[in-house]
Amino acid sequence: MTTTTSPGLNGLSPSTATVSTRDKEPAARADGEAATGHPAARWLWIALAYVSLGLGILAIFLPGIPSTEFILLAAWAAGKGSPRLRAWMLEHRLFGPVIHNWQHGRVVSRRAKLAASVSMSIALAIMVWTMPDQRVLVGILAFGMAGGAAWMWSRPERTPDA
Repeated sequence: MTTTTSPGLNGLSPSTATVSTRDKEPAARADGEAATGHPAARWLWIALAYVSLGLGILAIFLPGIPSTEFILLAAWAAGKGSPRLRAWMLEHRLFGPVIHNWQHGRVVSRRAKLAASVSMSIALAIMVWTMPDQRVLVGILAFGMAGGAAWMWSRPERTPDA
């Protein structure tokens, strides 16, 4: 937060205003267009944000699909096209902490790591069981999941200020 003081009427009663500089969001202009340039670009950012948010919510219920990455992508795209959507995501009780942790130290909580690992393991077990004749495909997917899990477990679990 940044606090600014300005002189009041005729310099008699100063007024203090608090301005949020939390996330350096693109400024919205009077016509509602975010500071991304062309209006079509704004709509593309908004579309990406909503599609990613939808996939992230869907991924919560489907094993093997990472929800965190889609939520982070949605927050990033919303910051480019819809400051209002981004603010909503930051204030959301489930999405807000994930986004905050990522922005402040690229942190992935242990709970998220465990949930993702269990989800990937269940998805891999289902693939092995339902696709026994597709060993090459299952192997490629397992290799990708292992790489994603290794990267995720390499991330810190706490913010530097915690």
